[in-house]
Amino acid sequence: MYRTPAVALATLALVASGGALAPAASADSGTRDTLRLQAHLDPVPFSKVKGSGTATVTLKGHRATVSVTAHGLLAGAPHAQHFHIAAKGQCPPASAARTVNGMKSVFTTDGAPFYGGIGTSLTTKGDTSPASGLAVDRFPVGPDVTYHRTITVSEEAAKSLRAGTAVVVVHGTDVNGNGKYDDVLGPSDLDPKLPAEATNPALCGPLTKAAKGPVKGGLGGSQGNDGNTLAVAGGAGLLAAAGGVFLLRRRPGRAA
Repeated sequence: MYRTPAVALATLALVASGGALAPAASADSGTRDTLRLQAHLDPVPFSKVKGSGTATVTLKGHRATVSVTAHGLLAGAPHAQHFHIAAKGQCPPASAARTVNGMKSVFTTDGAPFYGGIGTSLTTKGDTSPASGLAVDRFPVGPDVTYHRTITVSEEAAKSLRAGTAVVVVHGTDVNGNGKYDDVLGPSDLDPKLPAEATNPALCGPLTKAAKGPVKGGLGGSQGNDGNTLAVAGGAGLLAAAGGVFLLRRRPGRAA
């Protein structure tokens, strides 16, 4: 069972903004409204991803119905996906990349100043808190993602969604094109026991208020189960890709 380093958790933890709380009446008037958001998911610079995707969110209070569709991801491998929150509400530019082994790549923490820390883990079942950020056995598997789930999000995540600072990020790259997650970029900046390719951001899109009509692009269908955020016990997650297999163990999820 691996333990995510404290530095990585601190980087990805929810960042609570300071200041006094708004009066109850004002807060209620904002959270009663149904908010519809959408995002076009584009490849992160230097990710070598050639696909794209879309995301839609319908938020009422703390209840969110989320759909994510994407294609062009690494086949046979799980792809972590999250709401990143409470920063600039932007995807990282090319200038955010670092050079490792002669190759440029945007690591997850390189993008944090732009898209923020994990606010919600878009798992297919069970817990959706930041604690499940690397629950690889509960994320969609590529090359195509067709995900639909209704979940309860935290106060911080709901606030970021309404403020326009929430970003959908899908992780998992194959920069050397060998069909598997390997150590070509060294260890992950989230957990050194994982390869960076497995956790680096692949697709990204800021969530904005939806225009009338359907979101163009992406794929239809659904993957995952509707349900509340539940605590789940630790277990083994299989991170598989053509030509290589990584057996990972995750820490137990916490109750949302």
